[in-house]
Amino acid sequence: MTMDYIPSFLGTLTVREEEGCLVSIDFGRVDIPGLQEVRTPLTKRFLEEMDAYERGELQSFSVPLAPQGTAFQQKVWQVLQDIPYGETWSYEEVAKAVGNDKAARAVGMANNKNPLPIVIPCHRVIGKNGQLVGYGGGLDIKIKLLKLEGILL
Repeated sequence: MTMDYIPSFLGTLTVREEEGCLVSIDFGRVDIPGLQEVRTPLTKRFLEEMDAYERGELQSFSVPLAPQGTAFQQKVWQVLQDIPYGETWSYEEVAKAVGNDKAARAVGMANNKNPLPIVIPCHRVIGKNGQLVGYGGGLDIKIKLLKLEGILL
């Protein structure tokens, strides 16, 4: 496994790669003991995609992903990738798409454990009443992402 620090409009992102796939993105500069900082072809591609996303030229990322989580988390994260750019879904809508309309709270917990924010767009999930609720990177980052996608003015 390797890591890289990626500059972005959201600040520095700490990205981990394993076997040619992104496995995690952390907001801020996170020192990870035992991992070598390397700019690989994959992290270079991610940097380019982040730049295109910021310019509004990219609506979905194409870098290969390998998030680690439970079977339920994996299902939720797959559904999150189906939320179109520029749209939001409620936790309840995501729960229905996962196949359990009573699992909104569990969807929220899976969102909280999303190891690949931005790329797996958990920022597009909002409260049933339209309220912006928690985001691992902080609500200020969620707001920036939603504004970038034209959801918020």
